[in-house]
Amino acid sequence: MWIVISENIKIALEAIKGQFLRTVLTVLIIAIGITALVGILSVITALRNTLEGNFSTLGANTFMVTRYENNYRAEGSGTTQKVHPYLTYREAEQFKQQLASPFAKVSIALNVATSAEVKYENKKTDPLAVLMGIDEYYIANSGLEIAQGRDLNEFDLANNSRVCLIGSDFQNTLLKEVDPIGKTISVRGFSFTIVGILKEQSSSFGNYENFQVLIPLGIARNAFVVAQPDYQLKVSVDNKDKLDAVVADATLLMRSLRGLAPLQENNFGIERSDDLLHRIGNITNVLTIAGFLIGMITILGSSIALLNIMLVSVTERTKEIGIRKALGAQRRFIILQFFTETLLIAQIGAVSGILLGIGIGWGISKAAHFVFTIPWGVIFIAIGIALFVAVLSGLYPAVKASKLDPVEALRYE
Repeated sequence: MWIVISENIKIALEAIKGQFLRTVLTVLIIAIGITALVGILSVITALRNTLEGNFSTLGANTFMVTRYENNYRAEGSGTTQKVHPYLTYREAEQFKQQLASPFAKVSIALNVATSAEVKYENKKTDPLAVLMGIDEYYIANSGLEIAQGRDLNEFDLANNSRVCLIGSDFQNTLLKEVDPIGKTISVRGFSFTIVGILKEQSSSFGNYENFQVLIPLGIARNAFVVAQPDYQLKVSVDNKDKLDAVVADATLLMRSLRGLAPLQENNFGIERSDDLLHRIGNITNVLTIAGFLIGMITILGSSIALLNIMLVSVTERTKEIGIRKALGAQRRFIILQFFTETLLIAQIGAVSGILLGIGIGWGISKAAHFVFTIPWGVIFIAIGIALFVAVLSGLYPAVKASKLDPVEALRYE
C-alpha cells in the first residue's frame, strides 16, 4: 500500500509541476484563507495574554473600592446614571484603619497628575508622566515590583520625605546612561530624590505604566493641587478563601462611612481582580469566535476555488485517466491519485498560510506591544481545516474521474 501511496505522491507532484501557475494560484487562495484565520486568532491570543498578564499581576486575592460599579456606563451612553461622590481622604483613611487586619492590607493612592513634565538637570520629558501619591502597601497591592533600589518606607511616609519611585522608561529617556538611584528630579517645581526603580510592566493601549513617578501620599496631598481628588483604595487578602468575607466587610464599612440607610443602594463600587479576569475572558472569547468565523468564510471561498480547479484538472486529463483505466487501474487508485494531489495542494497552502499568519500576528502584536506567543492550538486547527478543505474539494472530482468510461475517455480530445 505504501508503494501505491508513494507512487501517487510522485504523480501528484508531476501534475503540480505541469500546471504550475494554476497550482500557485490555488495555493495562494488557500493560503489567504488560512492567513486570515491564523493572523486574526494570533492577534486575539496575544491581546488575551497581554490583558490577562496585566490584571493577573494584581493576584486573585485583591479588590478595589471605586467610585462606580464596574458596569457603569459613561454619560452619553443613552442612560441616566446617578452621580456618585468621590472617595474622600477621610473616608479612605477611616476605611484603612477600620478594615485593617492580619490578613487584609489596605492601600491608599491619589492620582495627582496624568500629564506631568519631569526634569533632570537640563533635560526634561514630554508632559506624559503619571504622578501618584502612595502609601506603604500600594506597591504590593498593585502587583508592582522594585527592580533597583528600595520601596518607600515608614520614615518616608511619616516625615513626608522628598523621595520617589520611578518607572523603568525613565532609564531609557531622561536618565539614560545614568545610575538613577540618588539622583534628583523635579516635577512641577518640587524636587524628589530617586530611591527606587520599578520593574518594567507590560504596557498596552497607550497606557504609561512604565512612565510614572510615585511619591509619599502626604506630599501629594499637601504640595499638589487637585481640583476633585478621588482616592483609590486597593485591598489584598492573604488567602483567597477569606476574600468573600473581606469584600462583605468592606461593603458594610463603606456604607457606614457614607451614611447610607439600609434600603439605599451603594454609591460606590467593588471591583474584584478575578471578576476583571473573567470579563476579559468573555470579551476575548467573543473576539475569538468572530475571528474564527471571518477566517472560515475566507476558507470557504478557497474551498470552492480548489474544487473548480480540480474539476478543470479532471477534464483536461480525461485521456490520461482513460489510458490508466485501460491498463487496469481500479477506481480506488484513480480516486487516491486525484485526492493525493488535492491534499498536497491544500497542505502547501496551509503551511504557507500558517507562516504568513504567524508573521502578520507577530508584527501587529509587536506594534501594539502585545505579549505574542505562537498559537499552537490555532496552527493545529488550521492544518485540520486544510485537511477538511482537501476532502471537501477533492473527493467529488476524484470520484468523477474514477467513474469515467475508459473507451469514452480515450476518445476525448
